[in-house]
Amino acid sequence: MTLTANSHLAELYRTMRRIRTFEERVGELFVRGQSAGSMLHLSIGEESSAAGVCAEMKPQDSFTTHHRGHGIFLARGADPKRMMAEIGGKESGYCHGKGGSMHIADMALGHLGANAIVGGGIPAVVGAGLSSKYLKQDSVSVAFFGDGAMQQGILYESMNMAALWGLPVLFVCINNQYGMGTRIDQATRNTAFDQRARAFGLNGVVVNGLDVEEVRDAARWLIDEARAGKPGFLSVEVYRFFGHARMDKSPYRAEAEETEGRKKDPVLFARAKLIESGLESEAALDALDREIAAEMDATIDFTVESQAPALSSMFRDVYAVGEPEPESVRARIDRVLAREIV
Repeated sequence: MTLTANSHLAELYRTMRRIRTFEERVGELFVRGQSAGSMLHLSIGEESSAAGVCAEMKPQDSFTTHHRGHGIFLARGADPKRMMAEIGGKESGYCHGKGGSMHIADMALGHLGANAIVGGGIPAVVGAGLSSKYLKQDSVSVAFFGDGAMQQGILYESMNMAALWGLPVLFVCINNQYGMGTRIDQATRNTAFDQRARAFGLNGVVVNGLDVEEVRDAARWLIDEARAGKPGFLSVEVYRFFGHARMDKSPYRAEAEETEGRKKDPVLFARAKLIESGLESEAALDALDREIAAEMDATIDFTVESQAPALSSMFRDVYAVGEPEPESVRARIDRVLAREIV
């Protein structure tokens, strides 16, 4: 399905709809008991941050994500089948089933790795930015993280270092209003996060994530500035539609709050804007939605039909090429017992 040419919003809508539908299928995989591990963190309601920022990144750029990073990787060009297979712990996944939902990585697409530790992936982009500057690669490295990381010291060390050395780095806070079960205004007195960034000498911008075009416009300026040696910080204010993880029913939020919060839907907002502006018809968007639904349905079939990684592959990609793999406990016991028998 091809939408109207020269319409950035149409492409942004497509990206957000793919993210939304993929995340819905991730939830389905979990309910079916076919995901690896017990923790899944969906980014439904946050699609504009991934679509808007990634739309302005160039092929040579790199990034890290937090534990809620499926949508970001998809917006960056990831294959949804391989992503779902990784979430399902299958050999055909990006990390051969060993990374799972929270540790997907792919150097080919510049993904330096997702991280389950709050703020854990942030300092990696400082190293990537330093490398880019030293090697004159004209690349920017972007750190995506949640508002919970705004209380982590590693963020401030990283921002200070990026500003001090003039590194091509962008810090993107996806402020979904909750760090696990704690509302952001109960975790910090000042929620104007851009002020913190500017105090370190970075460009700082806050945008309403309801409108993906606003996110993209802000990202364009910040990334251009970062590429020229002026690092930046972007806070995208969104609302987390569901609990912290798939099993979290968010008892800490009132039903009325969730109902109101889910009205801040960037996907539906973009859809309505396309129709009202005459860029797309409702029928065309319905057809696109069906096409995307079929694409994401296929990710579950692919995952279910894929094989689990062999036990013998446990140490693959863990040790350097040429290094001997460690001996398994079972093999060592068998060897020792065989020696005693002799």
